[in-house]
Amino acid sequence: MASRVLIVYAHQSSGSFSAAAKDAAVEVLKSQGCTVEVSDLYDMNFKATATAEDITGELKNPEHFRYAEETKLAWEEGRLCADLTEEQRKVKEADLIIFQFPMYWFSVPAILKGWFDRVLTLGFAYTQEKRYSQGIFENKKAMLSFTTGSQETMFSPNGINGDMNVTLWPLQNGILHYCGFQVLAPQIFWAPAEAPPESRSSMLEAWRVRMQGLLKEEPLSFTPMCCFDSEKGFQLKPEAVQKHANRDFGLTVGIHLGKPLPPNNQMKAGVNGCHGSNGSCIKDL
Repeated sequence: MASRVLIVYAHQSSGSFSAAAKDAAVEVLKSQGCTVEVSDLYDMNFKATATAEDITGELKNPEHFRYAEETKLAWEEGRLCADLTEEQRKVKEADLIIFQFPMYWFSVPAILKGWFDRVLTLGFAYTQEKRYSQGIFENKKAMLSFTTGSQETMFSPNGINGDMNVTLWPLQNGILHYCGFQVLAPQIFWAPAEAPPESRSSMLEAWRVRMQGLLKEEPLSFTPMCCFDSEKGFQLKPEAVQKHANRDFGLTVGIHLGKPLPPNNQMKAGVNGCHGSNGSCIKDL
């Protein structure tokens, strides 16, 4: 069966490099028989703010509005507003989600952050019991594809912006992996606005080439839930700590055990850590 791909696209201009990257992805994926949907957030005038307007009908507690609880109840009862219901349909049907955007302030544009806030509601995208490697979307893949305004050297461990792996941790671990997605390595277009035309063309061609095998790529590595003790505040189990004691680097960018950060843990597959939810993970650490 052909894969279904959702591209969540966040750029104001159809003449942008982000638009070209989005168009290239649509073209190549369709040529491989994939079904591709695009959520063009600016064109849709997608609402970025998470408010009570996202719910139809009465609120459970209008005097103390709590977005997560109210949207969970509304989702269960079919009372979320139409734009959220439509985006959740797209997520539910997709095998792979690509987020295409320009990096703003070391993160995503507000309209895309609003998509995360509003679409990935409690119950639909995660619960306390179903998150990280045991998450609801564990059979789906997701990835970030974005442009930067700074050169690659500036996002290095010695660069003025700091290590890009650290910048990516909240997005890839705190949003995508948290919801259970298998997170593919990001596609980063370094400072295309400053690059000559031939360099921009080379960037797009490399993206096209990668798209040919994208659906078969291995995901990034994250430390699975079975390595943490839920009765002790989800701390890494002693045997996992001991197993990793003599390693040169930490497990991941976020779970580093006070050791040096593993190089490229958030940018290349198979770097430290371990991915998965079943069986014993301690032997793999």
